Amino acid sequence: MKKIQIKDKTFETYLTEAQIKQRIEELGAQIGADFEGEELVLLGVLNGSFVVMADLVRAISLPLSCEFIKISSYSGMESTGKVLEVIGIPPSIAKKNVLVVEDIVDTGNSMAYLMRQLATFQPKRIAIATLLFKKEAFLFNYPLDYVGFEIPNKFVVGFGLDYDGEGRNYPDIYQLSIP
Repeated sequence: MKKIQIKDKTFETYLTEAQIKQRIEELGAQIGADFEGEELVLLGVLNGSFVVMADLVRAISLPLSCEFIKISSYSGMESTGKVLEVIGIPPSIAKKNVLVVEDIVDTGNSMAYLMRQLATFQPKRIAIATLLFKKEAFLFNYPLDYVGFEIPNKFVVGFGLDYDGEGRNYPDIYQLSIP
């Protein structure tokens, strides 16, 4: 098992790049089938989703457009419980099918906030795709339409996920090592 060091923390391999790529291909095929013949806007939630979204758009074989929003609820390794909107929702999503793309859903606070905001634009349909889902930490009951991997409530980095701004560039996903 490969280990990496980021700042003061050690992480060990949890999901390999090959596992991640295969699952994203599967999700892309399912999304393509579910939205066949429909107009689709992918709305990536920055910063973490940019790696997932890049691979996902290439895995969906239908016409689509891409937009981004930036919200934040993390400080270091902890969710603050408060959501800060940094880059707002583009009005181009009105009356369209919107697929929100996230790197990870844990407590669900950020997504609950975003779903309320998106509803004000009256999209045709809102669906959620997330690479990782921490079911144990999830505080809501809204559906996640496309889940790459359900993972335990452990801190992870890599493939777009960070620890205090670092580690997004690793092609694998690593979990925090417990000594």
